[in-house]
Amino acid sequence: MSLQQKNHVEEDVIINNLSLKPSKDVDTLFTELVHTCIPPCPKFDIDHLPKRVQNIRSNLIRLCGEAEGLLESHFSTILASFKNPLNNLKVFPYYNNYLKLGHLEYQILSQHLNNKQPKKIAFVGSGPLPLTSIVLASNHLTKTTFHNYDIDVSANSKASALMVNDDDLSTRMVFKSTDVMDVTSELSQYDVVFLAALVGLDKKDKVKVIEHLGKYVAPGSLLMLRSAHGARVFLYPVIDTDCDLQGFEVLSVFHPTDEIINSVVIVRKHYSHNPKVLQMPSVNSSSSSLIAPFNCNCRMMIFFHV
Repeated sequence: MSLQQKNHVEEDVIINNLSLKPSKDVDTLFTELVHTCIPPCPKFDIDHLPKRVQNIRSNLIRLCGEAEGLLESHFSTILASFKNPLNNLKVFPYYNNYLKLGHLEYQILSQHLNNKQPKKIAFVGSGPLPLTSIVLASNHLTKTTFHNYDIDVSANSKASALMVNDDDLSTRMVFKSTDVMDVTSELSQYDVVFLAALVGLDKKDKVKVIEHLGKYVAPGSLLMLRSAHGARVFLYPVIDTDCDLQGFEVLSVFHPTDEIINSVVIVRKHYSHNPKVLQMPSVNSSSSSLIAPFNCNCRMMIFFHV
């Protein structure tokens, strides 16, 4: 994507004061942005980009995060109008993508959990439509309890309303309205912690969250993170596996080459009192000894469709 095209999106939203609530205009704008960030491009150092480009990137990440949150809230409200919301998840136009992504993440987790189901998983930044937790709990980790953390009380209220008439998930999906930075010893109970891509949009904030998790999760527990690669770094924050994961062993990294936007990074808290980051091979769609090649359209391509 050219800098001019990225700047066009930024100007349309900021200068022209375009609302990011779901609409055809928002659909068109962000579809253009996503499509132009998908093609492969040479690896580059974000820190060495011109200051103006870094500012554009920061604005785009913030705008994408806001638009995604509004989209999820919109469809969570629609789903809540059904008697059995979880039986109508196909109303969300990207539900099939989440099914594919959930399958991929389950494969990754199973590989590093020796095919044992974790007792408890925490999802930090679950939002008003916690589809990752729902898909994993319903289809793959059917005995696992999921604790969904979100700082937004209204988001958790909407999410919990979707579980009311489901006898199974209403007992295994727990919603906690709190800042994870205020959660300490409780974090040690989780076998796996998911950190949503949009928790810590600013680099320093994300590293602070990772450091906090590293301090309180139990040794040997897994942390699954979202990152970005190539031009996709203009849509989501990046996890630097060399610098941002002190105290964790990097087990594998999945870089998509199709429409899925987020990279997936899985790490394990080190047992050592003097931990080092052990870098393992990255995973891409061409070959991998860690994860089988996987091609899926797992990230939203269109922001509005009813």
